[in-house]
Amino acid sequence: MPAAGTGALAVAVYADALGETVAANESGYEGVACIDDAARLLDVLCSVWASTHLPWVRRWADGLLGFVLWMQEPDGRWLNFVKDWDGTKNRHGITSVAGANFWHARALLGVSHHQVTFGDDRADEAIRRGLDHALTDPAPPDVRVLHMLVAGRSIAVANREDLRPAFARWAHGLADCRSGDVLANSAYETGEPHLWAHIQEGVLAWASTLLDEPALLDVAVRSAEALIVPAVAGGFDREGTSPYDVSSCIYSLDRLFEATSDPRWSGLAADARAWFDGRNPAAQPVMDPVTGRVADGIDGGRVSANAGAEANIVAAEALLQRAVDQARSMPEPALGR
Repeated sequence: MPAAGTGALAVAVYADALGETVAANESGYEGVACIDDAARLLDVLCSVWASTHLPWVRRWADGLLGFVLWMQEPDGRWLNFVKDWDGTKNRHGITSVAGANFWHARALLGVSHHQVTFGDDRADEAIRRGLDHALTDPAPPDVRVLHMLVAGRSIAVANREDLRPAFARWAHGLADCRSGDVLANSAYETGEPHLWAHIQEGVLAWASTLLDEPALLDVAVRSAEALIVPAVAGGFDREGTSPYDVSSCIYSLDRLFEATSDPRWSGLAADARAWFDGRNPAAQPVMDPVTGRVADGIDGGRVSANAGAEANIVAAEALLQRAVDQARSMPEPALGR
């Protein structure tokens, strides 16, 4: 993405069965690449770097940071999409306009992870301006959990104790927003919450340790028992399941294991990870074991022929140790357009 600066990188949103890139067009024309994906990949690459210190991982992370910072507006909010590879910013699309939304929160998460990993001064001002909005603007629980990850990491790694009151306030807000035992994605949600982006149980489990509040862990456990455990036990046997559904459950199960040391949670996480290898309604791998290519999901018992950035990034996050082992043994992947 040369328009964003020398070495800046963006991630193509979709690829079809032949591997050709496809623009996003679900809500009117959106664009060819977005902050949602770039920031998520940046976050994952920081974790891969911590385990491998591979030079190409650092180059990719720096390139993605350049793109993410370039997409931040002067007021501190982030746009999401570029319409083309020349870097035309989509300022008005409903999935791109700046606001208190997923892409703002994910941009903060990726940039803050790069800052604590590499100490890049370019990130400092972007984080400050972005956090100002997170601290003052309302947000639904499935977005707020991402703000909590930013604040919690800053408290734990960078000693940002000034963020602890907001972190605690957000944690209690998550715990209070539920239907029965099940944590909700928003206050206006009806029916069972969707699983994609639903990581409230995991974040609350982590927060219970950081805040030393066991009651938050109790809320997380009850919700996981009611929502996540049945989904995993049934092999995610639903009309449609995406890698993001599964990876969100894996995230929460991993955090519950860390908070409780109960091997039941790690066993459930292993069962959920097996969805990518064929423990699913299609009885087929969702991730190609040779290329690592991850399909967009399973619909009506069939594995999708397409593979989007989101599917591959969240799978890499969920299967991080596998991704790290693969990264150590491979040459630098080729960049393409």
